[in-house]
Amino acid sequence: MRATAAFLLTVGLLIAPAVQLAPAAGAAPGGFGSSDSGSSSGSVKPGGPVDPVDPGNPGGPVAGNLRGPLSTSGRYIVDASGNRVKLKSGNWHGANGTWEGKGDDEDPANNRYQEVGHRAPLGLDRVPMETLVHDFKALGLNSVRLPFSNQMIRDTRPVKGLTANPGMNGLTPLEVFDNAVHALTGAGLAVILNNHSTSTRWCCGLDGNEFWNSGQSTDQWVNDWVFLAERYKNDPGVVGADLRNEVRRDSLYDPNWGWGNNTDWEAAAELAGNRILKDANPNLLIMIEGLNWQGIPLDGFPHERPILKPVRVNSVTLVRSHKLVYAAHFYGFIGPNHTGASGMGETHDPRFRDLSREDQFRAMDELAGYVATTPDQHFTAPVWISEFDGSKGDVGKDKAWFENMIDYLIDRDLDFAWWPIVSFRHDDQDDWSLLRYDTDGSRHSVFDSDDWRGPHVRRLLSAGGMTGQTDPVRSWSMLYGPHSDDNASLRAANDWDPGARKLACPDDQRLVGISNKGQRGLCTDATQGDLWTPGTEATMVNREQPTTDWAPGLTKYQCPDGQFMIGYSLHGDNLSAILCAQGLVPVGAPGRTLWDDRGDSRPASGEGGDYASGYSKAQCDADEYAAGIAFRSGGGRPDALYCRSLR
Repeated sequence: MRATAAFLLTVGLLIAPAVQLAPAAGAAPGGFGSSDSGSSSGSVKPGGPVDPVDPGNPGGPVAGNLRGPLSTSGRYIVDASGNRVKLKSGNWHGANGTWEGKGDDEDPANNRYQEVGHRAPLGLDRVPMETLVHDFKALGLNSVRLPFSNQMIRDTRPVKGLTANPGMNGLTPLEVFDNAVHALTGAGLAVILNNHSTSTRWCCGLDGNEFWNSGQSTDQWVNDWVFLAERYKNDPGVVGADLRNEVRRDSLYDPNWGWGNNTDWEAAAELAGNRILKDANPNLLIMIEGLNWQGIPLDGFPHERPILKPVRVNSVTLVRSHKLVYAAHFYGFIGPNHTGASGMGETHDPRFRDLSREDQFRAMDELAGYVATTPDQHFTAPVWISEFDGSKGDVGKDKAWFENMIDYLIDRDLDFAWWPIVSFRHDDQDDWSLLRYDTDGSRHSVFDSDDWRGPHVRRLLSAGGMTGQTDPVRSWSMLYGPHSDDNASLRAANDWDPGARKLACPDDQRLVGISNKGQRGLCTDATQGDLWTPGTEATMVNREQPTTDWAPGLTKYQCPDGQFMIGYSLHGDNLSAILCAQGLVPVGAPGRTLWDDRGDSRPASGEGGDYASGYSKAQCDADEYAAGIAFRSGGGRPDALYCRSLR
């Protein structure tokens, strides 16, 4: 979200370094305390199972309708026929909150840019919902990122003030959100749900919404996601779940990517994504943003905006392949090491707008773009730039940055979402939006003749890029088990080796790589695709039964002939067992032994990527499968991998 609240982050760290933000006193577990005099807290009720919302009849075919299920193929999002779908999205904010945290939330003076959202998508007090949605589609958008807060789900305080949509006054915020979802999907616009914040207030900085578990438990956050994903599962226009907005440092702690603790965003995102796919809606895309900020934003202290840099060495693996999309935000006033603050507390790091065009492109590639543009790696996936903007009043560096940003999105052929679609028109205070509305509902568009941004936005929306059927690509997935099981199989028993750390591939992939230390693995569907015979169980092997002495002097755990490895388990770095599955095609050809106790044994092509950075690895070729692991007696590390040909 565009905000100057980065200043508050810096000041908060200076004056309150030991303060952990928390819900207001009296808050109910997993929710927020009730409050009078117009505070935005509202009363709460526990979220529980609900019947899925019926999207209703959208009224017949609409040109340009975007419907799920959507999936991914390498760097692209695709439809059920394998045709590329490029998300050309905008953000319709408001249900996440416009209130700035003090006073009456219905008072314009207490809302960002004096724009009161009434705890609902912005603009419903000025324009009928169907008109707003029509205007969105007329822009050329095909999808909408629809932010919400966790508080919205349990807030029972009736909405008021939606004068252009009086039938929605008296509804709860969640019920108004339902109406927005239905209006969008009924008009053919796809919806990506976005958990923007815990409380219903304007983001960002030190606002109590820095982490997914700020003001709530991780379990509550995950359960809220399951609740919403299940609520809209019968609406094929709801195509994605954007798990959390701009995970960033609070007054005490940094978020991290893969440390296995309470601030591990990678682990939390994988947990939530898997619960959504397993328990609510297997058809949704799972959108995961990177780390928005780490470190103390003061000169002399380490600080950075990592975004998706950590994905190169630790990518997310979900239980359903081809459902993962990474997301990133770029604005001209922030930078790779700049919070976006101005004045007191500002560091002397360059903002994106300070960089040359070449350096701007290079920085955005390093922070996010490489994930999409580097093929055939465990991290390769679509990248959705889910927030960026440009102001009607931009000049100089800001204007040049925006033009470069449009060029970058076109050149890298990335999916995108403009922030925001809607704002109000008064004194041109908020002129970053695509559409601005007066109090009488009259519309001012980015395509009006007096708006310099219009030709650039048209250029972005009309840019071709890859279209039509995508070329078949092979997929790779990384397994990561230093802190917990990474059991990505839905068919294998969840605890198939009790007491051990378990690594298992998604059901449509096979294991091809292991690490000598570090508890890593690599899976793929290369050459054969889904190899596991339907209706058959996985087999755990924890005793010697080799067909040949392929690792003399070592203990060898080998899959029976006709089976292939899908996982392995460990006690620390020491092997406990291997997990095998029945092959759909004949497997059991002669094999070869790769050793990882003396350095890497990997294909020279680098296919799959470095899935165990800093550790020795053994990796079969793409036309092979792993059939066994050998280790030294007494419970040693995996020292050798037995690879057999699929051909």
